Amino acid sequence: MSDRSNFCSACGQPVATVVPEGDNRPRSVCSACGTIHYVNPKLVVGSVPEYEGRILLCRRAIEPRKGFWTVPAGFMELGETLGEAALRETWEEALARVELGSLFSVVDVVHAGQVHVFFRARLLQPEFGAGAETLETRLFRPGEIPWEDLAFPSIRIALEQYLENGRSGNVEVRLQAAPRVRLGAAPQA
Repeated sequence: MSDRSNFCSACGQPVATVVPEGDNRPRSVCSACGTIHYVNPKLVVGSVPEYEGRILLCRRAIEPRKGFWTVPAGFMELGETLGEAALRETWEEALARVELGSLFSVVDVVHAGQVHVFFRARLLQPEFGAGAETLETRLFRPGEIPWEDLAFPSIRIALEQYLENGRSGNVEVRLQAAPRVRLGAAPQA
């Protein structure tokens, strides 16, 4: 996993991979202006919308994992809060309006350079549809969730935590790491 570039975004000159003074890992450093280019994890934010005991899932219309099921989630944008990102992604992917509940799951997806964050959500009305990145949306009872056709390990982790929290009454945020996979390999659900 590397987002390293060959040229400085500040001045356009070549960068070199070095360990800057006072640091402990290689970074891209501009040979002309000295700008250090940090590469940090990206945030993926989503919700688990529920309506009368059923969970709203979306079947992906885009790669990666086109045709597989997920909760509404996507990359957080600059200028928005975690909650705003979850609400936006739920609308964009499932055309659903939700009341956002508490944060309940944080999943480290180290091999992809991402952190996935999930909120509880209550679907306000049984009104939803397929956004531009979605083939179809559907409400599933817990026993009907297509576990073998989930898009990513983080979705399985979040759904399992959500259902377990419902059974146990747990309200704490759970932190878990997704299994590491080879880059380019299809993730196991």
